[in-house]
Amino acid sequence: MDLFRLNDDDAFGSVLNVDSGSVTVQVFDPQSLRKLQVQRPVLLHGRPGRALIGMIKRITRKAEPVKATADEADEDGAEQEAISVDAVEIALIGTLHARSGGRRPQFKRALEAVPEIDSLCFSLDGDRLSIFMKAVSEVSEEMGHPLSLGCYALDPSATAYLNGDRLFQRHVGIVGSTGSGKSWTTARLLEQMAALPNANAIVFDVHGEYGTLTGDGFRHLRIAGPGDLDAPGDNVLFLPHWLLGADALRALLVDRSDQIAPNQTMLLRRFVREAKEDFLGAVGDEDLLKAFTVDSPIPFRLQILIRKLTDLNEEMVDGANGKPKQGDYHGKLSRMIARLEARAEDRRLGFLFPEGEDDDLTLESLGELAVRLMAGRCDQPDGKGGVKIIDFSEVPSDVLPLIVSMVAGLAFSIQQWTPSQRRHPVALVCDEAHNYIPDQASEDSEGRVAVRMFERIAKEGRKYGLGLAVISQRPAEVSRTVISQCNNIIAMRLTNPEDQSRVRALLPDTLSGFTDFLPTLDTGEAVVVGDASLLPSRVRIAPPRSKPDSRTFDFWQRWSAAEEIGGLTQAVDAWRRQSLQPAKVDPV
Repeated sequence: MDLFRLNDDDAFGSVLNVDSGSVTVQVFDPQSLRKLQVQRPVLLHGRPGRALIGMIKRITRKAEPVKATADEADEDGAEQEAISVDAVEIALIGTLHARSGGRRPQFKRALEAVPEIDSLCFSLDGDRLSIFMKAVSEVSEEMGHPLSLGCYALDPSATAYLNGDRLFQRHVGIVGSTGSGKSWTTARLLEQMAALPNANAIVFDVHGEYGTLTGDGFRHLRIAGPGDLDAPGDNVLFLPHWLLGADALRALLVDRSDQIAPNQTMLLRRFVREAKEDFLGAVGDEDLLKAFTVDSPIPFRLQILIRKLTDLNEEMVDGANGKPKQGDYHGKLSRMIARLEARAEDRRLGFLFPEGEDDDLTLESLGELAVRLMAGRCDQPDGKGGVKIIDFSEVPSDVLPLIVSMVAGLAFSIQQWTPSQRRHPVALVCDEAHNYIPDQASEDSEGRVAVRMFERIAKEGRKYGLGLAVISQRPAEVSRTVISQCNNIIAMRLTNPEDQSRVRALLPDTLSGFTDFLPTLDTGEAVVVGDASLLPSRVRIAPPRSKPDSRTFDFWQRWSAAEEIGGLTQAVDAWRRQSLQPAKVDPV
């Protein structure tokens, strides 16, 4: 292309072999071979006005013997000479189109043709590399409100943009070992989302790392802890038990080791449906009475459920001779009732089973919760907080998968039942996803219930405007179904071979060489591959405006400072109260 000022003499080689997605180029001379580097972009001649772009996968030098002539072969002891054959294997990644008016060429991730044998190949370095990288950046910037991660490692002057639509339409996985800059990258992404005038996202913040992010685009919410039950603040969330589906309630309330667990499950479904029916009858909603199911989000009183189970557990029926005898379930539901009562009395689960629940049992309460969690920035009452960061740090770990999946299921159901013309897309940002979307979860466990929900979102969410960002330091421990649906990967340093293999399996064969960099990436560097990235490449992530609270402590430096630290008695107090929030002091 004229813009690159390419002359035939500048070519370092010509095409020797052609495959569907790769080519082999024979290098003209050893001097050119020494200048080539793996993962550097190259340009190959294509049709007029178009050129093919590839990435160097492998550089080889092979010595091949020269066939002796007939006369030489007759001479005793004649030695065969050898010559070096220098070759480069190149993965084809896209097409560069020339544009009129002196504009930079346009790069597209599409192979419209493959090069012909003997086509010349040129290295993109120096000024040529800058022109190409800026062409990639400019094309991306034309999208409007471009999403920028940072700059390309190949050319720090070129901004690395992503296509925000494709990033969430086709889901994204952000992976990296602890300390690799994963939270930094997530914060950078969240800040740019929050800056959009009608952003809409829900962040599952398991460790409370992102509470430091500030601005009108953010809304910080927190699942109620034991200290919030008496006087909750405006940012505290209660997630009532009646939002749980029948499978989730079974996983929470039925002991799977009990011999009559199947019967308990059947009774639970029946009594929950009856309790919901009682509520609808009390409020006089005849339409819902005709249409609701056991999974419908209808309020019901927990005490009614306990009473029905207790009555059956103590039931006496008439015997054959008229004398009373114990019913079929007499004394067999005691463990289930005790388990349910223990859950209801656990103050750590107060957000699920609040005291004084009778005051909050209204059909309207779900609509209010939906607005807090699902409304975009323009639909929020105060016009702020399109990105909702939910702090789950005080939720007990044994029920964390169930509670996270409850919020995810609420988002999926609302999107599913919203008319298509009124759907406002929402992204679910799943921090530390391996904690609640595990690859190995026992059947009917809380973890398995969560996995099924996220697998459904991963497979069907795009149709309803629901995108996933799966963030994990152990991609090998995340559900294979969920991670395989992530068509975009932002991979930071990974040292575990299993994690590297999982990421390698997500990439096309022509780009699998990118995973070779994973163990050696610096903090804040990432390999970015997928539908959202025009150029699969190594990127330096730009720092976010507000740093997440995921600091790495300098052990030796802190130990070297001779100063008091304290805070241990406060830690003991927080441990007892099961809350990191300051203790509430009654005014005198």
